[in-house]
Amino acid sequence: MSARIERLVTSGTFSLDGGTWDVDNNVWIVGDDAEVIVIDPAHDAKAVAEAVGSRKTHAVLLTHGHDDHIRAARDAADLLNAPLYLNPADRMLWDAVYDEAPDAEIEDGDVYVVAGVQLTALHTPGHSPGSTCFSAPSLEAVFTGDTLFQGGPGATGRSYSDFPTIIESIEKKLFPLPDATVVYTGHGDTTTIGAEKPHLREWIDRGH
Repeated sequence: MSARIERLVTSGTFSLDGGTWDVDNNVWIVGDDAEVIVIDPAHDAKAVAEAVGSRKTHAVLLTHGHDDHIRAARDAADLLNAPLYLNPADRMLWDAVYDEAPDAEIEDGDVYVVAGVQLTALHTPGHSPGSTCFSAPSLEAVFTGDTLFQGGPGATGRSYSDFPTIIESIEKKLFPLPDATVVYTGHGDTTTIGAEKPHLREWIDRGH
């Protein structure tokens, strides 16, 4: 069975800077019938574990440390008996939720392999200092967390975020990917690199 990408949508809240919002998050499961990697197991650890089923989970990868993405991640990793990875630049966000460290750190260029698929970590700061995307060329896929969405970059009007930085990350790390690459986002619908690339100047001009 060839590798595939599965989406689970979970619902909960996101809190930062004194505000709380209701959000739906995309949980991405990459693998085949035997083994998977889980990206951003948000809100509902049991639902994530049910979606994985009896398959072996090699890693739980976090795209960044905002609480909607991480609050259920420890429980999910425990249920899946898998190590939990986070870019250390987001430790201040992690530490606001947890007393103990993640299991392992993500560094730019790290490679994770599952079902014959290589996922390469691309450090893309801006939405948060440790924001990281995962590129899977053999699947024509990139998992962008909240760095790039259909219609523009992720929010940068909150603590630890910066608009010029996210623009630079998207331009230098994501837009060199092939136009056909599907962008699997942290929230909402997928898009493609080719669909978003022509709008870079519009995003810069509007400033968010």
